[in-house]
Formats: sequence, C-alpha cells, structure tokens
Amino acid sequence: MTILARPSEWARTSNATASPAPIANGSHHYFAFLSYSHRDQEMANWLHQALERFVVPSHLVGRITDHGAVPKRLTPIFRDLNELPASNDLGVEIRSAIAASRFLIVLCSPAAARSRWTNAEIEAFKRARPEGCIFAVIVDGEPFATDLAGREEEECLPQALRYRYDRRGRPTTHKAEPLAADLRGTGEVRRLGFLKLVAGMLGLGLDELVQRDTIRRQRRLAAVAGSSLVGMLIATGLAVTAIQARDEARDQRREAEGLVGFMLGDLRTKLQPLGRLDVLDSVGARALAYYEEQDKGGLSDESLAQRSKALTLLGEIAHTRGDMNTAIRLYREAYESTAESLRRDPKNPDRMYEHAQNVFWIGAIDRQQGRLPAAEAAMREYQRLAQSMIAQQPGELRYRLERSYANNNLGVLVLEQRRYREASRILGSELADSEALLASDPGSAAYQDRLLEALAWLSDVREKTGELEDAIGQRERQISLLRQSMTSRGDDKGLQQKLMTAERVLGRLFASRGDVSRGLEHMRNATAIGQKLLATEPSNTEWVQYISDGILELGELQLAMRQLDDAGTSARSGCDMANRLAARDSSVSMWRVDLPVRCFELRARLALARSEPAEAQALSANLAGLMEAERSKAKSPDDRIDLAIAHMLRGDVAARLGERAGARAAWQAGLSVWPKGVELQPRELALHASLLRKVGQISESAAIARKLAGIGYREPDFRKV
Repeated sequence: MTILARPSEWARTSNATASPAPIANGSHHYFAFLSYSHRDQEMANWLHQALERFVVPSHLVGRITDHGAVPKRLTPIFRDLNELPASNDLGVEIRSAIAASRFLIVLCSPAAARSRWTNAEIEAFKRARPEGCIFAVIVDGEPFATDLAGREEEECLPQALRYRYDRRGRPTTHKAEPLAADLRGTGEVRRLGFLKLVAGMLGLGLDELVQRDTIRRQRRLAAVAGSSLVGMLIATGLAVTAIQARDEARDQRREAEGLVGFMLGDLRTKLQPLGRLDVLDSVGARALAYYEEQDKGGLSDESLAQRSKALTLLGEIAHTRGDMNTAIRLYREAYESTAESLRRDPKNPDRMYEHAQNVFWIGAIDRQQGRLPAAEAAMREYQRLAQSMIAQQPGELRYRLERSYANNNLGVLVLEQRRYREASRILGSELADSEALLASDPGSAAYQDRLLEALAWLSDVREKTGELEDAIGQRERQISLLRQSMTSRGDDKGLQQKLMTAERVLGRLFASRGDVSRGLEHMRNATAIGQKLLATEPSNTEWVQYISDGILELGELQLAMRQLDDAGTSARSGCDMANRLAARDSSVSMWRVDLPVRCFELRARLALARSEPAEAQALSANLAGLMEAERSKAKSPDDRIDLAIAHMLRGDVAARLGERAGARAAWQAGLSVWPKGVELQPRELALHASLLRKVGQISESAAIARKLAGIGYREPDFRKV
C-alpha cells in the first residue's frame, strides 16, 4: 500500500538534500515536462488539461515558497503528443524541453515501468537537472512491487525513478524513496490527488488550496505573534489572545469533526438508499480531505476512527463501480488503522465493530475474485469479532445484528463451495435469528433487511438441494415482505435491487417446476426493475452484473420456448452488459468467466435454432478458447462444469454439421472433465444426464432423470433445441 505524503513532504528523487531553484528562473521555459507511456494517454490528456486550466487562488499568488514565487497559472506544460521514434535517441526537441522544464511529472503505471522512453526521459532530466524536482503520479499498479514475490508485474515506477542519481547526474546503487500523488481513484479521490500534486509543485500545503478558514486563522495568529515586539503589557494581552485563538481553533475542530461525523453517519444513512454514488463519493472524499490535513500522530482515537470510516466508504464506492484495485487499497489502509485502534484497546466493542467492517470488505473482494477459502477465513474472523462484541455488551442489539450478518456471510461462502448440507444448517439457523431480531423491533429497517436476506439465501440453498417447493415458498414470502417495506420506505434502491433478484429467481424456480408462463412473467418483472435501477446509476457494476445475468437467463427460457426473436433481443442486451463488465476488470471471476460462458452458449444455441450452424461453430470456438485460457484455473467444480459445457456445445454443433465422430469426441471430453464426488444442484444433474444420453449411456442418464422427476424438476432445457 502506498502512503501518500503531505505536499510539504514531497521527495526530490534526484537528491534529497538539494535546494530547488526558484520557479521564476528565466531558464525554465516550461513549468513542467509530462512523461508517460502512450498506453496511459487518456490519463495524460486529463492531467495535462487539468494542470493548464488550474488557476491559483489570488491570495496565494506571489507568495515566496521553497520553490520561489507562486505563479498565477501552471503553464506551459510540455507533453510529447507523438510516439517516440524507433531509434535509441530521445531527439533534440525532447531533450531541449526536458532541460528547459522546472519539474518532471511522471505518470507511473506498469506500462510506464516497462517503457524505455519513459525511463530515458527520467534519466535525461536527472542528468540535465540533478537538483530538479520529480513528481511521481501513480495511475495504476503498485510502487516497488518488484520487491514483492509474485507481484513483479504490478511495478509502476520506472527503474530510473527507483534509484538515486548523484549531483553530477550519474546513477547510483542507492534506492530512492519517492513519495507519490495517487490518481488511481475516481471523482473526489482523484481531485484530492490532483490538488496534492499542484500543492507540491507550488511548495504549498494542501490545506492552503482547500481550507480557506485555516488560512484566516493562521493570519490572525501571525498578526498576534508579530505584535509581540511591542512590550510586556501588550505581550500579556497577546497571551490572552493566543489562548482565545487556541480555544477557538479547538472549538472549530470539534465543530468540524462533528460535521464529519454527521457526514459519515446520519447523512450517509439518508443518502445510501438513493443509490447515487457520486454524492456518496463526495461525502467520503471531503471527510478524508479534512483528516489528510491533520497531523496523524496528533489525531485522537475518535478522529482516527472517523478517518477509517471515510476510507471504508470510499472503498465501498470504488468497489460498487468495479474499481477493485482502488477498493482493496482503500480497504487495506482502513484495515490497518482499525487493527491498530483495536490493538490499543482490545476489549472495546466499538473498535471491534469498525475493524469487522474492513475484515468483511476484504473478504468480499476475495469472494468476487474467486478466492473462496480466503473469503471464508475472513468471514470466520468477522464472526469471531461479532461474538466478541456480544460478549462485551450482551444486550446491544447492534452487535447481535453484526453476528447475524457474519453468520449469513459464512453460510453463503459455505454454499458457494458446494457444502450444501452445512450451508442449509447455517442459513436455516440464521433465518430464526433474523426473525427474533425483527420481533424485538418490528419497525427497524436494518432488521427488516436482515430477514429479507436470510429468506433469499435460504431459498437458494433449498433450490440447490432440490427442495424446490420450499425454495419457492421462501422467495414468495421474501417478495411479499419486500413490497411491504417498499410501501413504507419509499424510493429505496437497495430494496428494488433485492426485488429484482427475487423476481428473477422465482421465475427460474417456477420454470423448473414446469410453470413456464409464470416463470417468464417474473423474469420480465426483474428485467423492468433492473432497467429503472440503471437509469439512476449506470456505473453501479453490482446492478449491471445482476441485470446481465437475469437477462441471459430470460433469454435461455425464451429459447427453450422457441421464442427466437425475444431470445435474440435478450442475448444482445445481456451480452453487451457482460462484455462491458469483463473489459472493466478481468480479476472478477463472474465477469471474466461465468457471464461470458452463459453468453457464448446462449448465442450459439440460438444460432443452431435458427439453422445457422456456421455462426454456432464460430461462437462455440470462442467459448472453447475462453475455457482453454482458463484451463490452468479450471480446478473447482464450477470451473470444470463450465469446461464441460464448452465441450458439450462443440459436440452439438459438430452433430448439426453431420460430424458424428467429432461430436462424440467432444461429448466424451465433456464427461471426462465432469466433477466427481461433489454435491450437484438439479440444473447440473440435468446437464450431466444430457451428456450421458448423447454418448449412449442411456441407463445412467435415465437414473438421473428419475431422480429429477422425483423432486418435481421439469424445467424446459434450452440445450435441447
């Protein structure tokens, strides 16, 4: 994790003890030279424009700092708009611009770290201006990742930036420790990083750009200090004035921290149901900006806790937008802070509570990125913390709610690892606990949500164990309670998201029992809710994921019912969303594998239904290519089933083209990777039966079919078309 410096602590990467030449030096034609890899051109465009458009506040212009007189504008900024030549020489124009630039700004990313031209520009600046200032601006990757085993590819600092140069501009073997501005976030987080960069180049503190009230207080205190030359009598008066100023500053700090507490507490609670990430982003960033200007060593425990809350909030927003790298960085920074607070006071339940939030979010990203054992370990730690809270204050309902969350999350992780009986026990017990919580305070929105989630997950585990009627009953109860809550709580986007998912799953459950018309009705309801949610916040990747998955599932049912035009519309819409998610972050297994598998198969089977075998063959090849790329990761039962689906599809396409030998070989390949010794849900049993039937193992297929009939499973199979 990168620790950001206050602007006054910017490191000069060439020589930490050199005194900078003043900005006003006439030999510096350019204010700064912007060095970057052309793969980072979009960020370079943004930063270049932002710097040249920035207007220094008038009360700061002309002030003398360590960097000279503060100018009105940060212009001009030199940036090479063309790809550098294939030769080994930077060229006269570039070298001249480097020599004529006061500062060097390096956009740091893995691409920049690998770029010989970015490295050459840093070397040229250090040689031409050994006492010059270099500012590292992180846009992707991690600094000094080359020192971390297994993470070398994440290195973002070019080599010339990682080592010191002597006064003659010659490289040494001593490592530099550049402190960097961080632009890896979005919205207010990026703006805060930009202001840190500007403040560093001007030689100012960040507070001087964003805290006008602080400036006024400093001026008052400076005036008091200056008048101390007048004499003993006046000095006494000044002492009184200073005490008053101190008290005023203390009161203002209390007032400011009270406002920050309100922003992170009541205001956030009121804004969250609206689903507007931009507003929440601004709340978190403004709260964090306040604490960035305070001396960390002087912050009270309460202030440190507030700062951690701001980091966690910003992490949640980045997480929801699909920016996993920024989210995990913010969560880990918050985690370290709350862990230290808990270490200082290990029996404090409030500190346990704050630490538990960060434990949860780190585990949530592990879950999304497919590291289920690590996610389960995090949830067990979350559960342990919740139990410890209750042990300290048994009567505190807030801590009982945390235990409910922890038990539910642990049950979900067990469920996703196919330990269905264990999950059924945990989630069944969790439903009883949630009902008891709500009974203690029927008007509590938090307890209502807890019961809604418990019903949803218990329905899911019942579906996977083949208890279809119970699964339907749990979902119908959930939808009934959802509609009641929506009536009393108004336009709550969280409730709408829950209703969207509940409608989709209920549609699938009805279809699996043979009631296709009701299944289609509920799935269409889910799609309509999803479209309304996206109109509110298109960048909410959690919503996009749920909606994409639901639309593709709707398309499968439409295809099974031979509604080919409707299925085609669903395939196009669902696959477009899935593609956008995969392009955003390939580390999320759902986006990288699960949705694309569903998309390729639906489109290929739709092509077969339309008698377009060539199109189906191309799409099946795309699916096979995807799974071939995932082969080294195809170790879990889910991965192996996806691989079996790819082989099955290739076989079906070959059969349609009359290639019987190729079809049988593909089907056999599907059976060869089929997972053994694991619990399977009804839809997977049906897929297995289909594969067995295709290769002529009729008796084995019939045995599975009888088992499915015994639990009432009669879902139309879109794979039969």
